[in-house]
Amino acid sequence: MSALIDVYFCMYVRGSIPLLWEQIVDLTYKPKFEVVNPEEAHGSEGRLSQIFANLMQNIVNESIRYVQLDFHQICGHIHFERLSILYDQISDYLMKHRYCLLNAKGGKLDEQLGLVRTNCIDCLDRTNVTQSMIGRKMLENQLQRIGVFSDDESIHKYPSFDEGFKIMWANHGDEISIQYSGTPALKGDFVRYGKRTIQGIFNDGRNALARYYLNNFCDGTKQDAIDLLHGHYIVAVNRDMTSSLQGGGFEALASFPLASALVLAGVMLATMSLRQARNDARHLLLSVVWAGVSLSIMAFVKANGRLFCNRPRLHKPRQ
Repeated sequence: MSALIDVYFCMYVRGSIPLLWEQIVDLTYKPKFEVVNPEEAHGSEGRLSQIFANLMQNIVNESIRYVQLDFHQICGHIHFERLSILYDQISDYLMKHRYCLLNAKGGKLDEQLGLVRTNCIDCLDRTNVTQSMIGRKMLENQLQRIGVFSDDESIHKYPSFDEGFKIMWANHGDEISIQYSGTPALKGDFVRYGKRTIQGIFNDGRNALARYYLNNFCDGTKQDAIDLLHGHYIVAVNRDMTSSLQGGGFEALASFPLASALVLAGVMLATMSLRQARNDARHLLLSVVWAGVSLSIMAFVKANGRLFCNRPRLHKPRQ
């Protein structure tokens, strides 16, 4: 026997900052952002956010609201509950634009009149935490409307329901993050458990290191595949792809594993020479030489980081 039920849903959108920008890997943990707008501005993440805010001022009106939140300044690394500050700023908008309500026969009883678009730089971790908070608030409002919850009740009062909601949203965030970055989402412990945990912080560190490796040494080839599939790079009969995929000059010889091996060899030789310095002063000089070689290689790799990364080859970055 089937039961007819009403259907409630609220749609909102997630995405990265909608500007033309790029971030070319160069072995640093956070490569610089290169932003392209009418003024050809360049800058860091904060600068990118400011450019977006300035552009939004041109379209903000009674129907379009822009709310800028410095996530790290307000929430830090552990106080994500402070996102309630954001909800207080947009709750009137959410209630005004409501959500879609269909009756048991599919008839429309109410409709959603507006959208919330949540974005951070890469549309992953901070976006997921923020959207889970908004989703929870809207679900509670819907349950209050149909009489399942009283006006002062929340999901927190029902542990099994609360746990199911958190796990569902955390798994959702992990799947999106794995598709985009190759690792589960950071800050997932807050979404999954409602608080930061030692294990969650440890997992964030591990996933951050994995992202660093994938970004610098794996994702360039993936970007080339995306450019081919999307038609950003058109293969023609008279076009030689080999020359595009292979770097020339020193770039063809640059190898991060080789450079790392040379640095380790230099450190080992410097250590061995230093141990022998008690018997022969010349070994002290050799240890300095080997240490200098290692430091020189490290400095060279750092200064030319882009040459040692797995960068996209089909699209040339702007200089």
